Parts: sequence; structure tokens; C-alpha cells
Amino acid sequence: MAERDNDGTAVERGPGAAYAAFVLMEELLDKLKLLSYEEEALRQHNVRPLSRHYFALPTNPGEQFFVFCTLAAWLIVKAGHHFEQPQEYDDPNAIISKILSELRSFGRPVDFPPAKLKSGYGEQACYVLDCLAEEALKYSGFSWKRPLYPTDELEEEEITEEDTELTLNKLEEDIAEEESDNEENFIDLNVLKAQTYRSDVKDSTKREEILLSTTDAAEWNLEVERVLPQLKVTVRTDNKDWRIHVDQMHQHKDGIESSLKETRGYLDKFHNEISRTLEKINSREKYINNQLEHLIQEYRSAQALLSEAKEKYQEGSGGVTERIRVLSEITEVLEKVKQETEEKGSSMTDGTPLVRIKQALTKLKQETIQMDIQIGVMEHTLLQSKLKEKSNMTRDMNAAMIPEATIGAY
Repeated sequence: MAERDNDGTAVERGPGAAYAAFVLMEELLDKLKLLSYEEEALRQHNVRPLSRHYFALPTNPGEQFFVFCTLAAWLIVKAGHHFEQPQEYDDPNAIISKILSELRSFGRPVDFPPAKLKSGYGEQACYVLDCLAEEALKYSGFSWKRPLYPTDELEEEEITEEDTELTLNKLEEDIAEEESDNEENFIDLNVLKAQTYRSDVKDSTKREEILLSTTDAAEWNLEVERVLPQLKVTVRTDNKDWRIHVDQMHQHKDGIESSLKETRGYLDKFHNEISRTLEKINSREKYINNQLEHLIQEYRSAQALLSEAKEKYQEGSGGVTERIRVLSEITEVLEKVKQETEEKGSSMTDGTPLVRIKQALTKLKQETIQMDIQIGVMEHTLLQSKLKEKSNMTRDMNAAMIPEATIGAY
């Protein structure tokens, strides 16, 4: 089969034409999955889902042809045309001709012999099913869209406010601690005196300003609330840092332990309930066994009597069959004797033997007469032959005697 483009014109086959069936089969499988073929087509016939190269490679021609016909009929119905589901004993040639006629009715070209579809696999089978699947998708209103690729975003770990949001006061405290640690190593007395003098001056001025402050507390709180979101500093953490993974492991461990505590309580509760129900079942079973003990004994005794009766019945039936066999033999002998006696009685009372004897006697008489006639004819012919011989002998003797007499005369 020549490959065709979207316009239906033939295209020359390249070196990869041997693998076209595999490509068609993969595309066909995607289209069948879009049409939900497993739930609607295969489950009704107890067929397993198809593999990626089911119709591209020969595995079981009979099964593949059945699946091909089933899917083709289902796709034709999905495409809006009426098509009867093929049965197991239908003519394969008739089914293939119907499928190809439906395919031509959709405007699809068929430039290969129908016998190519008889095996149920190959490039032609994939082509037919692919065209029917496209028509079914068109009829259902399906349209292909551009793929939407997901954007790779870095997963940000959930960070608590205590770790990620640092207020300005904490940041100043950390900086002050770092400066104090650095100043421990380098101490200058003059600088220290100057700093103490400036700090005393500042403290005195601050105290005076605080004493003379005219700021309203409500306005101060409003200003703090307004500025507070801007003072938060978010520190982005690197997901590749091993410390973060360790923290995650600890968090997951704590979560597992907390959930395990809750589930262990439920499991213990279920275990206790199940154990109690099992104990109840065991106690009820023992009670029922005790209540039905005499009935069980009666049943066992009745079963033993039944087995004995069955044995006796089998023994008696064996004797009866033997006697029936002997009776059948005796009846056969009796029938033979009756037949012989009837034949003898009929022969004694019947006159047919005498008639036969008379007929035989007349026949013998006729035969004797014929024999006598034949004997007479034979005797006559024998007498004639003897007389003829005698005349010949006398003629010969006379002929011999005449020359002797003439010789004696001379």
C-alpha cells in the first residue's frame, strides 16, 4: 500500500516504510484511548487491552482478525453509520467487503486487495482502523489542540514566620552582636572614651526628648501597623542545601510520629473490637455446637444407616443384574426352540414337500426321456460309423486281392 498525504495523493515510500505499521499503530492506539475503547468495545467481548504493536506484528491471526473486525464495527458505529457487529461464524470476505465499503463511503481511498486484511495484522489493517478512528473523532466533535507544556518552577518550601520573616529589631540585634564579637578582639581606649561620652550625651538628649514627646499612641500604633509589612525580610532558601533536607526529614519524622500516635489508637481500638467479636463468635459457635450435638449424632447415625442401605442395595442390584442376564440367555434359547418347533410343525402339516417331490419326479422323467433320445441318436451315429468302417475295410481287402490274382494268371 502506497503512503498518502493529507490531500490523498500518493507519496513514494522511503527506506523507513517497513516501520510505517509501527508508527500507525502507535497513533491508532492514542486515538482509541481518546475514544475510550477499553470500556466501550473490549469489555463487552472480554478482550484484553491492546499493546503498542498489536496490529503491527503477527501473534495470533485468528484472534487479531476478530479484534480487528470488532474494533472496525465499533468505530463505524461511533462515526455515525449503522453497522452490525460481526459474529464468529460469519464469512470473513463478506465482513472485509462491508468494512471497505464503509471506508470508501467516508471518502478514504482503498488501493490494496481485500485479502491483505484477512490476516488481521499489518500496515493495511492499521491504516483502515486509523482512518475509521479519525472519522469517529470527527463525528464526536474532537479537535486537536496545541500542547501545553508545564513551566518548571522551583518548589518553595513552607517556611515559618519565625525563620523567614525577620523584623528590623532582630536584624539590628544580630548586627550589634556581630560588631561586639569583632570589637572584643580590637579594643581602643580613646575610642571607648569617646563612645561613652557620646552615649551619655545621647542618653541625656533622649531623656529630654522622651519627657517632652507629644506623639499620640493611637497614631503611633497605626504607623507601626502600616510600616510593619515593609520591615519583613524574606530569606529565600536553596533547595539543594543538605541542611534543608535534614530539616525536612525531621519534619516528616515528627509528622509520621504524630500521625502514628493517632492511627495506633484507632488500630488498637479496631484490634480490641475484632478480638471481642471473635470471642463472641467462638462462644456462639460453642453454644450452637452444644445445642445441636444430639442432632449431629442423629444425623451421623442416619448417615451410617444410609451407607449400609446403599451397600445392601448395591449387592442386591448386582444379583438382580446377574439374574437378568441369565433370564435373557434362557429367553433367547426358548425363542430358538419355539422357532424350530414352529418350523417342524408347519413342515409336517404342509403339503408343499409332496408337491415338490412330484415336480422333481416329472422333471426326472422328462430328463430320462431326453437322455434316451440322445442315447438312440448316439447309437445310430455309432452304428453308421461302424458300418462305414466295415465297408471301407472290405473295399480295401478286395482291392488288395485283385492284383494278386492277376499276378498268378500271368
